[in-house]
Amino acid sequence: MIHERETIEVELLLQAIHQLTGYDFRDYSRPSIMRRIHHRMKMNQMDSVSILQNEVFTNKEMLHQLLQDFSINVTEMFRNPLFFKYIREEILPIFKELSEIRIWHAGCSTGEEAFSIAILLKEAGLLEKSKIYATDMNEEVLKIAKEGKIPLSKMKNYTKNYQLSGGKQSFSQYYTTDEEYAYLQEDLVKSISFMQHNLVTDQSFNEFHMILCRNVLIYFNIGLQNKVQKIFFDSLSTGGILGLGHRETLQFTDVCKFYETKSTEHQIYKKKEMRYDE
Repeated sequence: MIHERETIEVELLLQAIHQLTGYDFRDYSRPSIMRRIHHRMKMNQMDSVSILQNEVFTNKEMLHQLLQDFSINVTEMFRNPLFFKYIREEILPIFKELSEIRIWHAGCSTGEEAFSIAILLKEAGLLEKSKIYATDMNEEVLKIAKEGKIPLSKMKNYTKNYQLSGGKQSFSQYYTTDEEYAYLQEDLVKSISFMQHNLVTDQSFNEFHMILCRNVLIYFNIGLQNKVQKIFFDSLSTGGILGLGHRETLQFTDVCKFYETKSTEHQIYKKKEMRYDE
């Protein structure tokens, strides 16, 4: 009975957030949403979801904190290095014949993986003819991404990731430092257009040769995953590449038959020459 009541309370909370802000978390994975709700309740010593909902209605700071809790911002440069090694060795050579390369990194958080792609493109001699669009629903992380600075404490791990991804250069050549931050090269930062875009409510905005959306869809229920995958399908050119996170797959989605699997290990797919309604 307690569990059933809390389920109803969560539905009402998510409905309230949607009406107050326009952000729609109603089709997010319930276990993921519940962890974040319980975390916020614990942090503020609340005994029920109803108390949290009341705070959301009356306290703008509480609403802001909960929105930040729901926004997943886990990322790193060359995250899962072998994924980037595959992109470097198997995908980018295909792009060499294109006059312009358009890439969409959806759910980019603070931009580390988008910067990683920019480095791969630069090393392949493709950066100057590439346009990278990196999007996220969270305005605060986008502000950080646009600065192109990364805490210096992270760079040792990122250097290791870069090397494992097949990088042969000195990674330190891509940034300058002070005592606290690493500042990425200006051409890497300027190669990326960081923009706000909500996968739940927004639509396609261009045609792309590659879309990367890694470790985002695991937080959506299957219905929302299908909706987002339809957006990606509509946004990819024929032969375009889709890269997902290592815990994600197209296997159970409506668009599965419209893709050729390039790498099961790295969840990389190629759009076939067929329409969605075929």
